[in-house]
Amino acid sequence: MSRPQHFGWFLARGFGPQGWGYPSLDWDYDWTRPEIYQEAARTLEQAGFDLVIIEDAPSLGSAETIDLRVRHAFGGPKHDPLLLAPYLFQATRHLGVVPTVNPAAYLPYTAARQFSTLQHLSDHRLGLNVVTDTGSARHFSAADQLGHDAAYDRAEEWLDGIRSLWRSWGQDALVQDRETGVFADGSKLRAVRHRGEHFAFDGPLNAVPFTEGEPAIVSPGGSGRGLGFAGANSDVQLALAPLDEASVRAYRAKIHEAAIAAGRSPADITILFAIQPVITSSPEEADRLVAASAHPDDAALVQIARKQSSDLETDLTALDLDRPLDLSIFGEHVSQGSIRRLVGDRGNDAPLRAHLTALARTGRIADRSGFVGTAEEFADLIEELGDWGNDGVLLWGDFHPVSLHRTLDELVPVLRRRGLLRREYVDGGLQANLRAF
Repeated sequence: MSRPQHFGWFLARGFGPQGWGYPSLDWDYDWTRPEIYQEAARTLEQAGFDLVIIEDAPSLGSAETIDLRVRHAFGGPKHDPLLLAPYLFQATRHLGVVPTVNPAAYLPYTAARQFSTLQHLSDHRLGLNVVTDTGSARHFSAADQLGHDAAYDRAEEWLDGIRSLWRSWGQDALVQDRETGVFADGSKLRAVRHRGEHFAFDGPLNAVPFTEGEPAIVSPGGSGRGLGFAGANSDVQLALAPLDEASVRAYRAKIHEAAIAAGRSPADITILFAIQPVITSSPEEADRLVAASAHPDDAALVQIARKQSSDLETDLTALDLDRPLDLSIFGEHVSQGSIRRLVGDRGNDAPLRAHLTALARTGRIADRSGFVGTAEEFADLIEELGDWGNDGVLLWGDFHPVSLHRTLDELVPVLRRRGLLRREYVDGGLQANLRAF
């Protein structure tokens, strides 16, 4: 039987308008209310998923580009995922819930206390997706925006500070002896005095220690500094890489080397490769969808341009589809990685139509050119990844129940029959389930 894999779901729209722009919107769920998210979370737990990660972006971007982000709800609005987490914990018993948090938005002492509270309330099922988005900095202070690596330095100091507060209660500090009436031994609380480059605070923390481990730390960074951060700090690393054997093994080797350099074991980090499969009822249906994607009409290209306009904070819909794309239209604030994903290797003379058409194209799971295929074909891919030493995958999409069932209804039984997807959870919270196999 194949080795079990860990499965997660990335809520790509965040705590935002689930189903917007799709026919499923007529199910009439209210995205601002908890019920739609609770129903989806129960589905993931029934399916045996380890965790759901809730994307977030605190900012709507610059004044010049706000309309691009909200017009079709690609970049906003988004409500705070940390405040959604308790509702998901209430609806489930085992699923890990991982809101995205930005170190710029939370002072370490406040963060340590809030996260500690949620860890206890959830029976140790909290995770934290730590992002270093610098574009949101202006919302939190008047300080200059940090550069890429400096933002990671701040995140590392922030996390080190939070952990020092979590650990400020000594091993025997919590007594809870009813006979003597002693609740805690104050002499065994450690005084924390942090004076760093970015933060200054004192402890100890006014919250009791954990019994089943600290909240799981998740990170998405793929740069050299981001991989270093993951190696030193993360329990889960979100991976974006081509899913061929050489790329998967090379990516995993980089994470493992970073963990060893930080004095940790490679086994301390669960690596999840992000995939968005389109599960079809037959190979013939998959072939039809892939063939159709090779020749998108202008309406389909405009829809892709809208999403890209939000990501790139640049209005692509105002450009001529058949003229070469002038890269000078992208401001310095635009992610170079996002620009590279748009233009690929097509060169400066390629028209915008060519770039958008390339993004529209899908491929077949069966020949490893993409992620359209049957549940059996997807299970073949998961088995292959497992043979290469992989830990698991992160599926992604919105949290509308229709989206989840469209992906999971045929897939879960196939994965379980092959021994790839858990049927039972272990006690001990998210950390324990990440280490269960």
